[in-house]
Amino acid sequence: MKAYRADLLDFAADPVWGDTVADGAVRFREDHWLLVDNAGRIAGVQAEAPGPDVEREDWRGHLLLPGFIDTHVHSPQIGVMASYGTALLDWLNNYTFPAERAWADPEVAAHGSAHFLDALLAHGTTAAAVFPTVHKGSADALFAAAAGRGMRIVAGKVLMDRHAPDGLRDDVVQAERDCVDLIQRWHGQGRNSYAVTVRFAPTSTEAQLAMAGALCRADPTLYMQTHVAENRDEVRWVGELFPEARSYLDVYASAGLLHRRSILAHGIWLDDNDRAALRETGAQIAFCPSSNLFLGSGLFDWPAMLAAGGTVSVASDVGGGTSLSMQRTLADGYKVQALLGESGAGHKLTAWTALHAATRGAAEALGLAHEIGSLEVGRMADFTVWRWSATPVDTERQRLARDLHEKVFAWMTLADERHLRGTWVAGRMRHDGRQEAASPQANQERREA
Repeated sequence: MKAYRADLLDFAADPVWGDTVADGAVRFREDHWLLVDNAGRIAGVQAEAPGPDVEREDWRGHLLLPGFIDTHVHSPQIGVMASYGTALLDWLNNYTFPAERAWADPEVAAHGSAHFLDALLAHGTTAAAVFPTVHKGSADALFAAAAGRGMRIVAGKVLMDRHAPDGLRDDVVQAERDCVDLIQRWHGQGRNSYAVTVRFAPTSTEAQLAMAGALCRADPTLYMQTHVAENRDEVRWVGELFPEARSYLDVYASAGLLHRRSILAHGIWLDDNDRAALRETGAQIAFCPSSNLFLGSGLFDWPAMLAAGGTVSVASDVGGGTSLSMQRTLADGYKVQALLGESGAGHKLTAWTALHAATRGAAEALGLAHEIGSLEVGRMADFTVWRWSATPVDTERQRLARDLHEKVFAWMTLADERHLRGTWVAGRMRHDGRQEAASPQANQERREA
């Protein structure tokens, strides 16, 4: 047994939009102890110090949170972050596809997967839904690297059989064989789960979409992940490619790809019928504010989706997004909602709704709330410890905060990976923020231990 002393913050329920008090939803336990058993699960939370037989770590004056959950991110795209000058479709052709082609090399895929997962940990993210590449080996490498770190990963070989360059296309028959083999090898093994991964509708033929839908029907425990309605030019292109479909989302619905384990990134240009379809099927939208702003894709209306009964999680979408930091992503989410709600306060994103969406809310959307997303007894001990402030500017801002929400909102808006003191996965420290600057090698050795 081990115990960690800090200010503990998590959520017992979904906060009401716009409510900065959120009684009953927010659990803030100042100067408490988190108990972790030898199996890497949370054993309890208490105010009193544990007995002398329990190993202790005193993080008094620090913030302890569940590990962040990034519901849409691309493992091979770290190297194309901050690429200048294009919108979505040109960005894919000029930057993304060339970067992904390199992952046909098993050594590149193995090294890149390890680097990617370590970068997630260094930003406080302990679980993610990930797109590798079209190459079967890229999914193998990602799952193997995640297993070595004990991380919760949802991923799958990307499906693309048209409108992609040489070296990045598959075919229906071989893609199905690859998916079946990967499912048998990795799905449900340790903390890995397989996602039928359709890049987006334009890069899959109707035959491939039908194959993907058949895989989902054959095993309801599989996830499905794709992109939808990110960019207006993309939406127009889908309309040309699938003239029989009512909408972009309807392409996926017709193929049997909308269900409770479906994750659709972006969802900016949806209508009321689309939102109703999401509600009825239980599929979630992964809101990617940093990417939407950087690529000029548009502004996602979060309250409209909630009003329609839809589910929203939050994602970095690196490399379209500009940081793996969930705090930076959430701060951009606040700005997006503020732009949509400039005529009133109805779109103001509270710290509670934002952080819930990146922890317990994401876990619930993924069907994993029994395992991750909160500090409840029996959950895996995936958690992070943060400094409340790390610079003179945010130290002063924290001093002036008038209540808990103001304090946490300021932290969420101003903090980033520099504030991170440590990331634990299943009770084991996998990133030591105290040592990162002085000794990157020490962190590498810890990750490999």
